[in-house]
Amino acid sequence: MFGLMQQRPLLISSFIDYAERYRPEGEVISRMADGSIHRGTWGNVAERSRRLANVLHRLGIGAGDRVASFAWNHHRHLELFFGVSGSARILHTVNPRLFPDQLTYIVNHAEDQAVFFDPGFADLIASLAPHLPTVRHYIALCHRSEMPDAAIPNLLCYEDLLAAETDMFDWPVFDENSASSLCYTSGTTGNPKGVLYSHRSTVLHTMNLMMVDSMAISARDSLLPCAPMFHVNCWGIPYAAAACGAKLVLPGPRLDPQSLYELMRDEGITFTGAVPTVWLTMFTWLEQNRDTVDLSRLRLTRLLSGGTAVPRVLIEKVRHYFNAETIHAWGMTELSPLGTIGTKLPRHDTLDPEAWMTLNLKQGRTIYGVEMRVIDAEGHELPRDGASVGLIQARGPWVLSGYFKGDGDPPGPDGWFGTGDVGTMDVEGFIQITDRAKDVVKSGGEWISSIEIENLAVGHPAIQEAAVIAARHPRWQERPLLLVQCKPGASVTAEEMRAHLDGHIAKWWMPDDVVVVDAFPHTATGKIMKTQLRETYGGWLERG
Repeated sequence: MFGLMQQRPLLISSFIDYAERYRPEGEVISRMADGSIHRGTWGNVAERSRRLANVLHRLGIGAGDRVASFAWNHHRHLELFFGVSGSARILHTVNPRLFPDQLTYIVNHAEDQAVFFDPGFADLIASLAPHLPTVRHYIALCHRSEMPDAAIPNLLCYEDLLAAETDMFDWPVFDENSASSLCYTSGTTGNPKGVLYSHRSTVLHTMNLMMVDSMAISARDSLLPCAPMFHVNCWGIPYAAAACGAKLVLPGPRLDPQSLYELMRDEGITFTGAVPTVWLTMFTWLEQNRDTVDLSRLRLTRLLSGGTAVPRVLIEKVRHYFNAETIHAWGMTELSPLGTIGTKLPRHDTLDPEAWMTLNLKQGRTIYGVEMRVIDAEGHELPRDGASVGLIQARGPWVLSGYFKGDGDPPGPDGWFGTGDVGTMDVEGFIQITDRAKDVVKSGGEWISSIEIENLAVGHPAIQEAAVIAARHPRWQERPLLLVQCKPGASVTAEEMRAHLDGHIAKWWMPDDVVVVDAFPHTATGKIMKTQLRETYGGWLERG
């Protein structure tokens, strides 16, 4: 017997419909590339998204066709989130900081029919265009007066296209399992792989972000998502903002500390999110400008951080400078991305600060909608005791069932997807990741956690960032090598770093050497590129 309930497909267009119907005056703010502030509303976004849907029809881009974007976080990119996906096309958000060969590969692999791009990427697009045979239209996301002077074929102006269309458009109704957007992994080994999200998976993931035990995104919030919109759809935050009509503030390409501080102050930000690198840089800037920055004007209550492990010093400084809570989260492109989030259970309210810190440093607890488990090398599930270390797997309605066009290894027949992370799980579902499987240091057959050493290292007052890699060793096969970047004007010696770590890690975990670097290579999402570090420093200990 079936229930007698209506069958309405779960579609991304329902988010923008809700925002326009019930929160049309809700603010959508963008800092543009020139530093100016654009002020709009959810009503504006809805109207312009419908115009965009008509533009796509006029350009001959059909349902299921892929549409690429090379753009930062701003209102025009937001319009693509709804105008493309809502009209049954597939939005392919491209990470513009990938290598040119990788960009050519993924646009061709996706068979993108059109490319929407910020004028700042015009030279990049011009260099790629001769190698992109499926792309029929290039649309610059700007006004006519801002059009780039670049040799780009079939170049069109976004604002001209929108102005020529009506905003009369009915969002189509179709199968909720239809593809909605496409994101590619970073491709640190081999070619990037495509993760193809559905409308259903995106709506379910978005509803989770609005739950109190998750990100608790609500109409009362003023949101500043600093994760790029090309990084797993900005962690899904723009969808959640529309689904409740929250104020959304988009920072554009300017993620420097002063620009972010000004937005946090002037727009009354209550919730923000970024990888740890962004916040560590922010705190260095605050320390240098503490006499001129008025933190009393901030309304921040929650700061989400993930992408890489959140170090203790970050949590402490979020409390000290912002009087806010750090929410430690974990996920990946293949999980849409959220898998765990570090919100409190009732018993945690009575924990002393140090006991809560121990939990807050973990990657969070398993959320409703995703199943998690830890297995050994033979595939047997390990106890949820917070101590048994193994490979982390996940399954659920917003976990991929296979890569686009069959690339990469799919989950097993039981649906469990291997995340590539190594860690533990406790009885309450808290995950602690000790390493990426490819980053773990295996010294004499024993595992050493690079993440734990890194988090301790950035607690040194002179250190801005730190990374641990496995360096080749003639006796132990691999030993940990610690690389550090100092804060401006600061310095540190290897002996000082070892003294800082002494007593906090096992003696056999102590890095064999400490290398001070001028700067670390980063991905577009702020993660340190350990592949490049391994290429450069992997033989450091063999040099004598």
